[in-house]
Amino acid sequence: MDEKPYLSVIIPSYKEGERIGKNLMEIKEYLDSKDFSYEVLVVVDGSPDNTAEIAKKYKDRIKNLKVINNPENHGKGYVVRQGLLEAQGEVRVFLDADGSTSITHINSFLPELEGGFDVVIGSRDIEGAYVQIHQPKYREIMGDMGNWLIRIVLGLWSFPDTQCGFKMISGKAAEAVAKRMLVDRFGFDFELIILAKKLGFKIKQMPVRWLNEEGSTVSLTGKNGFTQVLIDLFKTKWRLMTGKYKIHPVK
Repeated sequence: MDEKPYLSVIIPSYKEGERIGKNLMEIKEYLDSKDFSYEVLVVVDGSPDNTAEIAKKYKDRIKNLKVINNPENHGKGYVVRQGLLEAQGEVRVFLDADGSTSITHINSFLPELEGGFDVVIGSRDIEGAYVQIHQPKYREIMGDMGNWLIRIVLGLWSFPDTQCGFKMISGKAAEAVAKRMLVDRFGFDFELIILAKKLGFKIKQMPVRWLNEEGSTVSLTGKNGFTQVLIDLFKTKWRLMTGKYKIHPVK
């Protein structure tokens, strides 16, 4: 690619061998209908299946497709951070590989970024959002509890859903925020938002149409568990209090 793309699409992936191809083609079809340049980065998080191999097979069909295959599993936060820093786009967006939030949300998100916002995040809990297929009830309850705790601990009162997997961010904001991010697992979402806020970037929430897809690795305990999110929440608060993030307003 001779020139930097306008848009970078980052897809963190783990155990997505069975559906990554279908979702890549849907993304390609959408992006090819637009008049801006783009790149697609599939960042594989040490997946034990053939996610990376399947994704690489689409390089001949999707222009500017890059597959980053991490040999070890680090966590979604790690690979999103990696993708944000590796991307070249003036605008960078990351979305879940399972297609739970469609690439077509770019239609409504991009005008907000071009209109002056630096970070535009998807939300399933604001007016206009629609959850087409719900998660199991116990996971919704854990999610609601977690969201309230996040809002209380970090002071993110106006953000009822920090964890939606569809977020758009300007290149400038991406580089300032991602280089400070330290959370490797699922807690990275609230870390990204609080860092963007503390750095002085303008944040906009947008409603999304979301559907639950089977195959989630979220659990109650373990490295991808609810308890780990809580641990990372309080670590994030401590880092903010002690100046670990080295925050000074960028704007």
